[in-house]
Amino acid sequence: MMIRIGGNMSERINKYLSAHGICSRREADRMIQEGRITIDGRIAAMGEMVDDNTIICVDGRKVDNSTPPQVVIAFNKPVGIVCTTTDKQGKNNIVDFIGYKERIYPVGRLDKESDGLILLTNDGDMMDRLLRSVNGHEKEYIVSVNKPINKDFIKRMSGGIYLKELDRTTRKCVVEKISDRTFRIILTQGLNRQIRRMCAECGYSVTKLTRIRIMNVELGDLKTGEYRELDGKELNTLYEKIYK
Repeated sequence: MMIRIGGNMSERINKYLSAHGICSRREADRMIQEGRITIDGRIAAMGEMVDDNTIICVDGRKVDNSTPPQVVIAFNKPVGIVCTTTDKQGKNNIVDFIGYKERIYPVGRLDKESDGLILLTNDGDMMDRLLRSVNGHEKEYIVSVNKPINKDFIKRMSGGIYLKELDRTTRKCVVEKISDRTFRIILTQGLNRQIRRMCAECGYSVTKLTRIRIMNVELGDLKTGEYRELDGKELNTLYEKIYK
């Protein structure tokens, strides 16, 4: 991608690429480290500043220098779809599966065996803010397990569990029993396969995991494999929560 920058203000290259919907700042830093980005024909350096006379190339492909309109969509991910932007998974790639008209990226992950709500956007700055677990953004799930739930399970899950594989203790969270083998859980962090690991530490296996809410955005009656664009009050509230 080749971008000629307009305007007179200099800014860090990762911030520029994020603001123009190319990728998140984190992804931009990764591509710089891999040597995939050039500035005026030379390999870009981390934290380098760019201005209106700079030509940036990413993987050698050209894009328009105009900033695309910001897009945020809510997608009901089916089981089997992988939250990646690469084509290594073929049709299992979430971006190719959706086939959206603009270039968008998933915000975070929802593992292959899970289904439910995931946000996708071309707003790199929003992605960065949402992915920072220190911000404590709520995510709500409905989870089914392989055997009856008891009071000890609810207490352990909500009180924080040490995960040996990650060498981390989970934050305290809200856990509510819905039925004999199903519960609701609200997390404010996003460790790798966190709920499945938490259940395993308690001697349970997850049989179904569905994310139903991210902050103020709810899955609602969105059908599996379909998406909707966020707008109006819902989108404004999301941005207010992210940037507060």
